Amino acid sequence: MPVFPSRPSKSFLRTGAALLLGVAAVFAAHAQKRYDTGATDTTIKIGHIVPYSGPVSAYGTIGKTASAWFAKINAEGGINGRKVEFISLDDAYTPSKTVEQARKLVEQDEVLVLFGPLGTAHNMAIRRYMNAKKVPQLFVATGATRFGDPKDFPWTMGWQPTYQTEGLIYAEHILKTKPDAKIAILMQNDDFGKDFLKGFMDGLGDKAKRMVVAQSTYEVTDPTIDSQMVNLKASGADTFFSITTPKFAAQAIRKAADIGWKPTQYLSSVSVSVSAVIKPAGYENAQGVISATYLRDPADERWKNTKEFDDYKAFMAKYYPGGDMTDSLNVLGYSSAQTLEYVLRKAGDNLTRENIMKISANLQLTLPMLYPGIDVKTAADDFYPIERMQLLRFTGTHYEPFGPVMGR
Repeated sequence: MPVFPSRPSKSFLRTGAALLLGVAAVFAAHAQKRYDTGATDTTIKIGHIVPYSGPVSAYGTIGKTASAWFAKINAEGGINGRKVEFISLDDAYTPSKTVEQARKLVEQDEVLVLFGPLGTAHNMAIRRYMNAKKVPQLFVATGATRFGDPKDFPWTMGWQPTYQTEGLIYAEHILKTKPDAKIAILMQNDDFGKDFLKGFMDGLGDKAKRMVVAQSTYEVTDPTIDSQMVNLKASGADTFFSITTPKFAAQAIRKAADIGWKPTQYLSSVSVSVSAVIKPAGYENAQGVISATYLRDPADERWKNTKEFDDYKAFMAKYYPGGDMTDSLNVLGYSSAQTLEYVLRKAGDNLTRENIMKISANLQLTLPMLYPGIDVKTAADDFYPIERMQLLRFTGTHYEPFGPVMGR
């Protein structure tokens, strides 16, 4: 007598159906898109704050370059199919205005991320607010050391080398090349200046009291620094450290020449721009000025005919034709925007603020216009993406690198 297979029990069918539904749910969960405010299937909203007006309006070109970069990305199809809405606002380099603009971007424009806000005091003014709101204050445009504190401020991250790191590099170079130097310091009287000064003095160590013979400060609202320069020259200093933003850096170089003071000059890298600083100061007055960089100098002939420079040149010509291709501030905007693009692409369909910070805290990235040997690295306990620099000396009409890449 033939034996027929028995019919499956109802309980067996129910169990199988449940298993299939469970598997389907797992796949659906993996495929599900996750968004926070500021992201949708079609757009990603990015906020940005920079001084387009005021005493350091030269930095406004950073915002124009970043905006141009995302215009390029949008023209090429966006990021994972989403167009970037880049909202860049002016704060005139006034911390109270920075607070106002940050609140507007977060509460009214509802951006996913606040990218690259510029200035030390300005980022300090909004740091607690951004962390309370749990909105990334990402790749801030300041080298202040305090913007790498993942324990207390996990939503805030720097990008460029810290001012203390740079100050240490200059101090190390002076100790090595001119150990009996008599140093005069001109410093912007704010957190930017103080952070730079700390790194420099720490680098000089117990020799600082003997070597630093004069210090003077200026306010960002001052019309000139002429009187400070006269007083610094009178100290008998043969070495000058200029912790200044572009307008005052240019004034200091020109005034030193006008009064016949010829010290060895060290200039903070925030003012390394040839077009914004050296040209108005006078090429003949800037010969021998020492600074540092982590970016390729777009005015340096050594980079011409390289793919990295050709790509940058083509981008500027098409998307920011009014910008100065030789201005290093444009390379800064170009490179920091590429860092953000990388993070957003890597986030895929998980465009939550938490995931964006997680990716940002796990970077190992080489960017085309970073100086060779310098890259972007972060970790959960390391919110300092770039920590190495190359010393430069101004010669003729451009800076020339010398010595090894320095830093961590």
